[in-house]
Amino acid sequence: MYLEHFGLKEPPFKITPVTDFFFPGANRAEILDALLYAISESEGIIKVTGEVGSGKTMLCRMLLERFPEKIEAVYLANPSLSREEMLYAIADGLSLNLEGQRVNIILKTLQNHLELKLAQGKRVVILVDEAHAMPLETMEELRLLYNLQIGNHKLLHIVLVGQPELNEKLSQPNMRQLKDRILHHFSMLPLSQNIIESYLLFRMRTAGYRGPSPFSVQAAALIGKASQGLMRRVNILADKSLLASFIANTHGVEVSHVQAAIRDTELGELSPAWWKNKKTIMASSVTLAAAIIIAGVAWLLGGMHAQQFNPATTVNAPGSQNTISTTALPTTSEIATTTSPTREQQDVNDGREAKLLMTPTLHSTPNNATAPVAEGAPVAAKPQITQSTKSENSAVPAVAATAAAQESLLEQRLAAARTKFPQSPAGSASIQLYYTDHVKPARIESFLKRADGQGVLKNIYVLPIKINGRNGYRVLYGIYANSEKARIGIRQLPQRFQDAFAPTIYLIDNSPAT
Repeated sequence: MYLEHFGLKEPPFKITPVTDFFFPGANRAEILDALLYAISESEGIIKVTGEVGSGKTMLCRMLLERFPEKIEAVYLANPSLSREEMLYAIADGLSLNLEGQRVNIILKTLQNHLELKLAQGKRVVILVDEAHAMPLETMEELRLLYNLQIGNHKLLHIVLVGQPELNEKLSQPNMRQLKDRILHHFSMLPLSQNIIESYLLFRMRTAGYRGPSPFSVQAAALIGKASQGLMRRVNILADKSLLASFIANTHGVEVSHVQAAIRDTELGELSPAWWKNKKTIMASSVTLAAAIIIAGVAWLLGGMHAQQFNPATTVNAPGSQNTISTTALPTTSEIATTTSPTREQQDVNDGREAKLLMTPTLHSTPNNATAPVAEGAPVAAKPQITQSTKSENSAVPAVAATAAAQESLLEQRLAAARTKFPQSPAGSASIQLYYTDHVKPARIESFLKRADGQGVLKNIYVLPIKINGRNGYRVLYGIYANSEKARIGIRQLPQRFQDAFAPTIYLIDNSPAT
């Protein structure tokens, strides 16, 4: 009804999952890449949980669309099946006509088919959506199927996607054998308040809208609060708000239009009070196993980015003999040659930098003071000052100092990462504050200047990355001896960092390239 009024080609806020409307922000793109890597390269059952309407089914659709040719997927959209019904569904998904066959015949035929697929170099994946609704006996049958293997190779791989109730079901004593086989767990968090406006504009742009965001800042904030950050609810409220604006014959969505949409919508309460305790959920949203997978994919993507600018760099998947060398990371001048993004390409983290470090509440150390080193604090090399060093420093020409002053903070932090990461001991880790999927040196430079003013710049490192074919940056905090120290470091981050970001563990790959 309102499409022509707003210059739209199609409804922007349909609740039916359409992959063209997949939102890569709020770690969605990273979770998708990590899942693709885990399914393609590792073993063990994978579990993905999220609240109703958080985007789980959309993620499943994206997986099915992005699976490489070597992956043959069986998608179970309705897991409320008996043991026999599930076996028939899997057989149908593999194009096996076993209607009316006994269970033992089905199992034997499935095993033979899976062995054939393995011999052909293919992986068969069972993708179970709404897995929390699967009966316990059917889950147990799924575990038995997972046990099928030849030598050291599993014949079947399983991804369970469901609501938080799935965790409760797997915690039952009779489910411990299945739970022990879950090696990777990912959590789909609702959108935070500072992401809502970017999400709304992203959907509008995808539907063909051209122009400034029709949603006022206050309207977007009210949609975020009323929806509690769940994508489905955001879509419903945004759709009805656009309709209210159309009826009022305006081209902007204001608070009054959102209020009308809220009155016309029944929104129930979530089971966990995540909105009131966002910090706790953010801190625990990604388990160590998931962080490891994300770190592996991040280095793979970072290496691809480096390869684009340095063709001599060899990039291989984690676990192979050749690994990504951080010494091959490009400089800011090389990155700056790419095309600047338009407003609709703004990263969902835009605005976080603006909110961060605006007030002097962060812990900082004066230049003439020595900060105590706490347990789990970032590892920093102490310079050894000798008489010869002093002499050399005193002889540095003034022109060198001028050149250093002209070097941007972004270039400094990129150089610091290229220098310090390869020198870090094996097993070192860092804390990812956020990432961007576009290149905006001026924006990140402004963020780094504020960090410098608060005395925390020395702990910040920047890595160039490539996500979904777009160049961007990964912003990290500190270098820690291992992932456990990094986890402690997350809890010790300044409060404004914890409020503004969803920090995760980032494993440093400092293996030399061969």
